Amino acid sequence: MSIEKLQFRNALGAFATGVTIVTTRDADGCDVGLTANSFNSVSLDPPLVLWSLAKTSRSLAAFTQCSHFAVHILAADQVPLSDQFARRGQDKFAGLQLERGESEIPLLTGCTARFRCRAAYQYEGGDHIIFVGEVISFDHSARPPLVFHGGSYAVATRRNATLDDGKADLGHLVQSAYFHLLTPVRAQRDRLGISVHEHYVLSVLRAHDGSTIEEIDSIIGYTGIHITDAIAEGLVARKLAELEVREDVRRLRLTAEGRHAVASLVGAAKAIEAEVMLHFSQEERQVLTDLLGRVVRVTGAAGAAQVSQHMALLNQLLQTNGTSTSGDD
Repeated sequence: MSIEKLQFRNALGAFATGVTIVTTRDADGCDVGLTANSFNSVSLDPPLVLWSLAKTSRSLAAFTQCSHFAVHILAADQVPLSDQFARRGQDKFAGLQLERGESEIPLLTGCTARFRCRAAYQYEGGDHIIFVGEVISFDHSARPPLVFHGGSYAVATRRNATLDDGKADLGHLVQSAYFHLLTPVRAQRDRLGISVHEHYVLSVLRAHDGSTIEEIDSIIGYTGIHITDAIAEGLVARKLAELEVREDVRRLRLTAEGRHAVASLVGAAKAIEAEVMLHFSQEERQVLTDLLGRVVRVTGAAGAAQVSQHMALLNQLLQTNGTSTSGDD
């Protein structure tokens, strides 16, 4: 059976790998390095690792003749470094802060892990040479690694071993996160005497000041919350907004007091967000943002009616929770 090379390569791409940069010094004392994702462990005792290099590589002679080399497992934020060492015809080490290992091999900084190796064995592997190194020393950190999958970079995230994925309900998790994130905002809203409806209107005006009542309603309507004349008049009476009427078109604009109120609400939201994000790496934050954005796009207009109904229910619950402490006289 004949195997088509491109399809074989694409199939291999289904296996997610880490991304490494392997470095050494050639016979002339020049630093040599390249990006590789063929790295793997061989043995713990003795400590052996391997990687492979195409026979057509310009760096082949340097690695077949070297006494030592270093394998760097790249961190998730080192994509530019990976790209830099994947290119040909340039000084790959230009501008980099280097350390030195055995035989003066160059060592890159900021990696997830580094392995300093003595060149132990070389094997023919089809159109590649397989290099086996004996690990002399190593260092590592908790930084998330850079991952390569399906022909592009990815980010590895840790699984929570205590979470039963088979029973985890996405809707419940999103709602729980929403309520927890909303708690300090709701407290600040209560201190200011601002209702949920008024909060939504003020938030829209912060981004789209001078909107008509109809325009505001079209923006927040998907939540099941709608602006009424009474809400608009209440904001005006409390000097949080002012009503501008021109040619029978009514527009709401924030006053200085209104801007201050909405800024305090945004501040409360940002404060809890910042506190939560301290528990995530930069890469995990990006993954979380991307995934939630994808959920919003996928559900989209198809779920608009259900969203409106659900948000109306949530609003009723919020209003009930907000008045339940008053008791009966």
